[in-house]
Amino acid sequence: MTDQRPLPRALILLLCAASAVITLAGVREVGSIVGPVLLALVLVLAVSPVRGMLQRHGAPGWTLVAVPLALVLLLLLGMVAILTLSVAQLATLATTYSSQFEQLVVDAQQLAARLGIGTDQVNQAIRSLDPGKIFQLLQGFAAGLLGVFSGLVLIVVLLLAMCLDAPGFSRLLRKGAARRPLLISALTGFARKTRRYLVVSTVFGLICSALDATALWLLGVPLPLLWGVLALITNYIPNIGFVIGLIPPALLGLLVGGPKTLLLVILSYILINFVVQSLIQPKFLGDAVGLSTTMTLLSLLVWAFVLGPLGALLAIPLSLLVRALLIDSDPEGEWAAALVSGHDPGEDRPSTP
Repeated sequence: MTDQRPLPRALILLLCAASAVITLAGVREVGSIVGPVLLALVLVLAVSPVRGMLQRHGAPGWTLVAVPLALVLLLLLGMVAILTLSVAQLATLATTYSSQFEQLVVDAQQLAARLGIGTDQVNQAIRSLDPGKIFQLLQGFAAGLLGVFSGLVLIVVLLLAMCLDAPGFSRLLRKGAARRPLLISALTGFARKTRRYLVVSTVFGLICSALDATALWLLGVPLPLLWGVLALITNYIPNIGFVIGLIPPALLGLLVGGPKTLLLVILSYILINFVVQSLIQPKFLGDAVGLSTTMTLLSLLVWAFVLGPLGALLAIPLSLLVRALLIDSDPEGEWAAALVSGHDPGEDRPSTP
């Protein structure tokens, strides 16, 4: 009888890390296909309560597909229109305020000279702050998202197929709960957490964007409505979304009203987002996501690297999907759930439907 020794833990960790790298590299190579598929999946999950409500009220069968699909298409078309407008406006603003920025450079150099810091290195550093570069970065981010949505035909076809298959898939999940309870429970928990995350983030994102746009309008910053919508979109990007949404209006505030307006824009954004997103939103969201702060940041970095701007927007739902498939569906995955959530084992395991 042969002696079957378990593999060393270090070797298991290395194999898991190598498998993860290979998988992520493969996903990145086919990101133009995987990205729209995952986006369609998240959107279908977001509108699935509408389908359930129609079904409970005895609506005709065709409405179970047509109404959720119409809602998602309206959302997609709205995002495409907003991103298109953002790219065009950013390209225009980059050249409109070049003279104002040059005047700010001159003022900064004069201030440095009065303070006795008028060295060539300081002057070169001041001149290197080209607003066009910042606008180009933001324009590239918006253009990257727009590039994903430009394949609208593929996304629409995927949405139609998923909406058609959703009722049958739900029935299969209910029937499979007896044979694979942990897997079905994990997938159900993923759908529930994703919907709650999207709903809460959208509601409070709308509140933040409305308050941000009002503050920008009062401060005289150009295009306050556009930057408010940008704040709503970047609200789905964890950790750094607030900074991305702040940069364009803050830079415009500097060009239009000088350092005073810049500081007022920054303070307004910090105050609004701190109160709404840090004090109020967590009370409604609670621990529905089941990811620690560190894991949230790592999720953002990994998915943004793999899928680009779309990965940054979908970082939380995609990490929830990975957790459901690899951790919550594993009978021995409680220790891993504790690591990714920062809570004691068993607290975050989804309940059996």
